[in-house]
Amino acid sequence: MWLINIHDNLKLEFIANPKKDSYAILSLTWEEEEVSFQQFSDIQSARKLRGFAKIEYICRLAEEDKLQYVWVDTCCIDKTSSAELSEAINSMFSWYQGAAVCYVYISDFVWSPHNWDPAVFQEQLSRCRWFTRGWTLQELLAPKRVEFYDKNWTFFNTRNSWLQHYISDVTGIEEVYLERPQSIWSAPVGVRMRWISRRKTTRPEDMAYCLLGIFNINMPLIYGEGEKAFTRLQEEICKQTNDLSLFAW
Repeated sequence: MWLINIHDNLKLEFIANPKKDSYAILSLTWEEEEVSFQQFSDIQSARKLRGFAKIEYICRLAEEDKLQYVWVDTCCIDKTSSAELSEAINSMFSWYQGAAVCYVYISDFVWSPHNWDPAVFQEQLSRCRWFTRGWTLQELLAPKRVEFYDKNWTFFNTRNSWLQHYISDVTGIEEVYLERPQSIWSAPVGVRMRWISRRKTTRPEDMAYCLLGIFNINMPLIYGEGEKAFTRLQEEICKQTNDLSLFAW
């Protein structure tokens, strides 16, 4: 697992089995000029990219939380290596579980506590891309602590707060699974499948791959197989359970 060492000039450091709670993770929806693994090796050039500001900010947050390492999916996975990408995607849920905290950056939302209107707030959340993407499902459920930040990096609360009710309404995920993420393993298969039905991914294969951790499944990635990936996922789930709700969601 590649981690950014914030105590060593933001150098990437490979740690095979990082200690639990020793790092922070950033969750975001990708935008223009995100910093790749290759670009991050040249910090001076990377700083010119718009995405670098987000990396710097998460490093500051992690330092305030007395953490040494951070993980950001844009620059901590060598996506030119199919083997590394496959390992990362199959391990990602456990990486989020092992993080001390997950900072969620919502770039299309501005927190405005003044003139509070619950209905308006919920409508604003429902329009945020972060709550509609496939990959962010595990990023919401796996970490023990999730902190939400708006476009201006203003903190507006955690998953396990008054915000939980609104997240449940927007995502369709029952509050019990937000309050106690470890309980997702007891959720019927059909319920877990329903959580992804409101979400989208850029590539069709990723609708299956983003669910590997949600179902505790490991399987090889075959980009180019399209919707066959979802069929393979269902076959793997069938090997683990006789829960017929898999086909009725």
